[in-house]
Amino acid sequence: MMLTELTSVASAVLPVQALKDHLRLGSGFSDAGMQDGLIESYLRAAMAAIEARIGKVVLTRRFKLSLEDWRSSAEQPLPVAWVSAVVSVALVDAAGGSVTVDPARYRLVQDMHRPKLMAAGVLLPSVPTDGRAEIVFDAGFGAAWSAVPADLAQAVLLLAAEFYENRSDLGQRATGLPVAVQGLIERWRTVRVLGGGAA
Repeated sequence: MMLTELTSVASAVLPVQALKDHLRLGSGFSDAGMQDGLIESYLRAAMAAIEARIGKVVLTRRFKLSLEDWRSSAEQPLPVAWVSAVVSVALVDAAGGSVTVDPARYRLVQDMHRPKLMAAGVLLPSVPTDGRAEIVFDAGFGAAWSAVPADLAQAVLLLAAEFYENRSDLGQRATGLPVAVQGLIERWRTVRVLGGGAA
């Protein structure tokens, strides 16, 4: 299984000014925007760290999931949430030839923790021998920062601020997420049982 991010978050969507306000950085000076690139990089890093921890996509992007076979013949769990739409499903043979699957043959089961692609009938179409299935889908709470739940938005700002304020640290601090960030993201974490086999 391989998950590829096909689109990225535009710089204009990131809450650069909100983080600058949080950090109480001065404004009105000729160099007021000098650190915007640095702040943006910390926001992206914080967002990635939180997404990895909770299995949820904060801002909407497009992804491609490549699989050698379905998890089961009737359904395929998707590795991240919140999935808003399945764009396409394709079957690729060993020679690289691709056939798009009719959308009438599958449906998206939306779930905050475990979304999945499910057969519209009894079975999903067979994956070609030595080939793969490719699912293209959109995931994320929304395209604008205002669509992000308040606790996750605050967690991203807090973690980005932590990265910024400790940018000169040479590895002397403890690893892991700050306690305040862990508290904010706790309700969004996916609890896996049985090693994820039932997911």
